Amino acid sequence: MTDTTTTTRHVPDASGAAALREVLEDFRRRFADAVASYDGSTRHATALEQATAEYAALVTDERHEAPFAALVADPDALTLVDDLRAVSARCAAITEKYRALRLLDGAEATTGYFANVESCIADEFGALGPTSASSVLLVGSGSFPMTLLHVAALTDAAVAGVDIDPEAVDLGRRVVGHLDPRADITIERREPDELEFARRATHVVFSSTIPVKYALLDRLHPVTRDDVVVAMRYGDGLKSLFNYPRQEVDPQRWRLAETVRRPGQVFDVAVYTKPRTREAGR
Repeated sequence: MTDTTTTTRHVPDASGAAALREVLEDFRRRFADAVASYDGSTRHATALEQATAEYAALVTDERHEAPFAALVADPDALTLVDDLRAVSARCAAITEKYRALRLLDGAEATTGYFANVESCIADEFGALGPTSASSVLLVGSGSFPMTLLHVAALTDAAVAGVDIDPEAVDLGRRVVGHLDPRADITIERREPDELEFARRATHVVFSSTIPVKYALLDRLHPVTRDDVVVAMRYGDGLKSLFNYPRQEVDPQRWRLAETVRRPGQVFDVAVYTKPRTREAGR
């Protein structure tokens, strides 16, 4: 049976800090309910997909930047922001599971959230993108490994993913086997610096919803190539409601090569290289 359900990208009205806080409180409740109701089936998928698409629309609407800045000026609001970042990240992972389960059950529906993420994949490395000779590692591959599939399809590069969620690893492998069984894609339940593939990776992509992604970046430094290029997905300001923000890096280990700003997209991208690589190119 084909699922013809569509999701409306409704942007909630939040014209001031008080109105935005009310909207965000409602999202926190809806997301907490969605996490509690996940049971490994798609019975509760529609409500979460609707909420996730609406939330993505909110955090990419620049009209909410000023109300958000006013909101976070109140220290009491920071707990709400932290809670939402954590619970929305969990819900993004569950939304991927719903998408994977539907695909494997013979039905597929694309939500506004997935369309937004997929539109970022092609250009997130800026001028340092992978080619057919590249090896690309995705940290936080999830249940529907869109980045792995797109990079493999667009470039013919060897790609690998890691995730700490065993259900996501299982679903991700099954999705890859269903959509492109001949692609050179592997997915492992491992820490990224423990993966042999990391030693030959030319490009590394970090999911924006990993809270410890900068700690993992530092752990990758000694095991990766000198010419590795890292795309760190992040969200600052309003986008930090749905993504963990950018952090400062040790300049002796990593150098910010480029920032790919994506107005209207759910996350931005910071591109890092090792200092010796940048210096050698001068």
